[in-house]
Amino acid sequence: MLYRQVLDPLGGSLAWSALCAAIPLLTLFVLLGVFRVRAHLAAAASLALAVVLAVAVWGMPVGQALSGAAEGGFYGLFPILWILVNALWIYRLTEITGWFGVLRRSIRTVSPDQRVQAILIAFCFGALIEALAGFGTPVAITAVMLVAVGIAPVKAATVALVANTAPVAFGSMGVPLTTLAGVTGLPLDDLGAMAGRQTPVIALFIPLVLVLLVDGRRGVRQTWPAALVAGVAFAIGQFLAANYVSVEVTDIIAGIVAVVALLGFLRVWRPAEVRQGVAAPAVAGGSSDAVDAGREAEMRRRETGEGSALMAFAPYLVIVVLFAITQLGPVKEWLGAHGVHQFAWPGLDVRTPGGQPASAMTFKLEHLKAAGTILLVAGLITMALYRVSPGRAVRAYGATLHQLRWTIVTVTCVLALAWVMNLSGQTTTLGTALAHTGEAFALLSPVVGWLGVAVTGSDTSANSLFGVLQVTAARETGLDPVLLASANSTGGVLGKMISPQNLAVAAAAIGMAGSESTIFRRVIGWSLGLTAVFAVFVYLQSTPVLGWMVVG
Repeated sequence: MLYRQVLDPLGGSLAWSALCAAIPLLTLFVLLGVFRVRAHLAAAASLALAVVLAVAVWGMPVGQALSGAAEGGFYGLFPILWILVNALWIYRLTEITGWFGVLRRSIRTVSPDQRVQAILIAFCFGALIEALAGFGTPVAITAVMLVAVGIAPVKAATVALVANTAPVAFGSMGVPLTTLAGVTGLPLDDLGAMAGRQTPVIALFIPLVLVLLVDGRRGVRQTWPAALVAGVAFAIGQFLAANYVSVEVTDIIAGIVAVVALLGFLRVWRPAEVRQGVAAPAVAGGSSDAVDAGREAEMRRRETGEGSALMAFAPYLVIVVLFAITQLGPVKEWLGAHGVHQFAWPGLDVRTPGGQPASAMTFKLEHLKAAGTILLVAGLITMALYRVSPGRAVRAYGATLHQLRWTIVTVTCVLALAWVMNLSGQTTTLGTALAHTGEAFALLSPVVGWLGVAVTGSDTSANSLFGVLQVTAARETGLDPVLLASANSTGGVLGKMISPQNLAVAAAAIGMAGSESTIFRRVIGWSLGLTAVFAVFVYLQSTPVLGWMVVG
């Protein structure tokens, strides 16, 4: 049965329909933030509510609503959870062999100060991982590394989530902006250049926020020079690369510039007072077989941190190298030809309000080129480097799956919720209602992107969802389409830290599945506050005040 989305199903009123569409999201965030309900239960309740509204209010056939939920749930399993499971499996391999203790010591030799370590790991190294992988990979990896240097687990998760903002619009080799250009028809170079005149403003302040999270106002007073160097270096690198080099390599260039600048600065500067963390025990649930291994060298590494720094960093270097190889022309072409399959998801026949087939009806399965598959290969290489037997590696993988059991439920429910809202038209109703604000829409344009990422957990998905809406609203109100389309992506990055999908990834990474509500309360204020400030900045870009920044 053909289903055509309706924008105003509730009494023909777009405003009332939008309020109704917001109910599942409000329910999810209230359950997490106010009632502290466990994430998998909150996600399941919100999903059930979204399905009921899709059927009862938007008139979507029951079968299609359930099929859409199934598609979203599968997307949660692959590629999202496929990435998380393999990333944490690699961590577990380093932990059971003792090399994680060596990694902890090696990071501290660069700088013994926790606040500087947070900038290096979460902001600089996280940007490089985001540039190549995305989809929660930087949060999973950097959260574990932050705990390794002694930062409290919940604080480490908070820092990792907040840091994963400025690089996101150019993440995964520019996929969010490439997707935005594809759906809007706007030139990729113009979108990249415009985003490169917006996200650097976010990058300037994020390192200062990170040291504030780690050590409060004292941390800002004592380490602001390092935070400023990292933020300015990243911002300049991102601006220059986006405007004069290439969208695809913007984050790689910005991340490298920030790392080099900060390491160089640390050779001539140290904070007056060094804040060191207490050596952390095993993260992510620990490992039961490490104690039974009976290997003296492993136990010594775990206890003393003695060992080669290169070997300790080897798994992460392997990850970066493998992702870089997959972006080489011939390899990328081969993976695109053999590692991607698209098919129509069964049971769906959905049209947009304009009559076009909904893009979500087609499922794109990237099995060989998926970030999770590359991480699996990196894990196999790590097994060889650390001489982990197959049996021991399989036990570690099983322990990882057991640790993530509730996270798996959470992520599948959240993505199912996103797909139901998207396919039924609930998300489009919300976005369209915001677009009916005239010239003031320039102020709300980043909020639409923020909403899209908060729902889907992906800047790429938010651009697919709202890119055309942004361009249409711009043309109807006389605003610049490139400005608003890019604002959808750059504003969206600030919604990533509160996406339930990413909250679940962060909680699982620190071995505290079920703590999503606690982490949510830590980041929601930063997400809303930064979005509000950024919205004013974009609005000023639509006026003569900052209009000179808009791509001509």
